[in-house]
Amino acid sequence: MIYIYAIICVIGIAIGQILFKLSSISLASTGSLFTPKVLLPLSVAVFLYGLTTVGWVWILKYIELGKIYPIMALSFAIVPIGAYFIFNERFNLQYGIGILLIISGIILSTNR
Repeated sequence: MIYIYAIICVIGIAIGQILFKLSSISLASTGSLFTPKVLLPLSVAVFLYGLTTVGWVWILKYIELGKIYPIMALSFAIVPIGAYFIFNERFNLQYGIGILLIISGIILSTNR
C-alpha cells in the first residue's frame, strides 16, 4: 500500500510540473506574474508540491528511502507524456525508449 501512496505523490509532482508549464505559457502571453491566468496554476502547483512533500515525509516514516526513492523516477515518464497530450510537445523514439528503460529500472529495483 505504501507504494500506492508514493505513486500518488509522484503523480502530484507531475501535475505540479504541468501546472508550472501552464503558468509559464500564461506569463509569456500576459507579461505579468500577477494575473489570475498565471497565479492560479502557479498557486495550485506550489500547493501540490507542499502537499506531496508532506506525504513523502509520511511515507518515509514507514519505508527505507533507498527502497521507495526509485518510484520518484516515474515523474520522468509521466511529465513528458502529459506534455505530449496537453501541450502537444513532441519527443523522439530515443526518449520513448528511455522512458521504457526508466520504468524497467523501477520495476527491477522495487521488485523483491
